[in-house]
Amino acid sequence: MTTFLMFGKYSSEAIKGVSGARTVEANNLIKKNGGEVISQYALLGENDLLFIVNFPSVDDVIKSSAALNKLTGISFNSVPAITIEQFDKIIA
Repeated sequence: MTTFLMFGKYSSEAIKGVSGARTVEANNLIKKNGGEVISQYALLGENDLLFIVNFPSVDDVIKSSAALNKLTGISFNSVPAITIEQFDKIIA
């Protein structure tokens, strides 16, 4: 599994649908696509949301990102993340 940071940006329409029920739907969608939610945060600034998730592949995170956009109207920008220890081994 690879860790991904999914940065979300609300559209003006998407913000109207914020609810605990929609969050549960979104988390179920991530799980259905092979993902595991590690943590989720609301942000101030350029991005509105940060999901830290594990997925088996890039294909799975892309599929989930598109499905989340359809479900919520929130657009996501996803990037892989590795630990500093992994980074050190790769670079060394």
